[in-house]
Amino acid sequence: MKLIALSSALAATLLISYALEPSSSPVAPGAIAKDYGKIGAGEGPAWKDGSLYFTDGGHVNRLDTRTGQTTVFLSEAECGAANGLYFDHEGRLILCESAARRVTRLEKDGSKTILADRYDGGKFNAPNDVTMDSQDRIYFTDPRYGPRDTMEIRDAAGHLVEGVYRVDAPGKIVRILSQPEVDRPNGILVSPGDKYLYIADNNNNNHGGSRKLLRFDLKADGSADPRSRRVIFDWKNSRGPDGMKMDAAGRLYVAAGVNHKNEFETDEFKAGCYVLTPEGKLITFIPTGPDEATNCAFGGDDFKTLYMTSGNHLWSIPLTGPGWKM
Repeated sequence: MKLIALSSALAATLLISYALEPSSSPVAPGAIAKDYGKIGAGEGPAWKDGSLYFTDGGHVNRLDTRTGQTTVFLSEAECGAANGLYFDHEGRLILCESAARRVTRLEKDGSKTILADRYDGGKFNAPNDVTMDSQDRIYFTDPRYGPRDTMEIRDAAGHLVEGVYRVDAPGKIVRILSQPEVDRPNGILVSPGDKYLYIADNNNNNHGGSRKLLRFDLKADGSADPRSRRVIFDWKNSRGPDGMKMDAAGRLYVAAGVNHKNEFETDEFKAGCYVLTPEGKLITFIPTGPDEATNCAFGGDDFKTLYMTSGNHLWSIPLTGPGWKM
């Protein structure tokens, strides 16, 4: 395992570039981020009972943080090339099966329940990320990155839809957001008290696409108020926000940025975790590598460790306070 620390020069540069507020940072002075190496941590980190679960574009892998051993938890055939992962209040694993184009739940007996696989008769695009509210309603995003010729869901005007959906029960699905309120929804988070719905709107493979963290008021019935749309943070022409979490103090932790510019993205915002106030003020930045920070999760016995996926590497850093246990 490699230990990576910011040099004083780089730290000073970040302080100037991002107007950080070290006094309110949840990262303890001198804390060192740990790189576990390229262990297939591409997406979907989720914590349960001393282990971190993550996806590599095929398998769901499990890191036992007590022994340091990584094993395959679900094969690609068993998980549908999963992306986002989430453990519900009963400890059951909810999977966004991107390749299978559905959202499923792994039951305690090992069987699988299909929660959502179609809307208005059409297959979903590629479910990406998932969260829940206090009433156990499930919310997920359904973007399409790459070829669009197999997309099936259209709106009343016949336009292809990349939407945000709520699952009230298996097969009972409601679309709560779509274009123009969102461009290409990726990460998703319901805030404590079900007050807000945060959406990582990340159209990163088109020029001029949205790279913004959005917030919507969430109504008691689980619908989002499109008129309440607010831009919390904008990554401009760099890589936009992907997965995100919130800590017990209300701070947002958003995986975003890229270390190597490409045809569609500048490297103005580097790869890592952007820690924001609920209103979108940048508190601190935790760099990762080698590239493309994709998601994050809290874990550890005290829930004070932040895990981050970036370029198929897994990173962790200790925090001064715990994450919010959703």
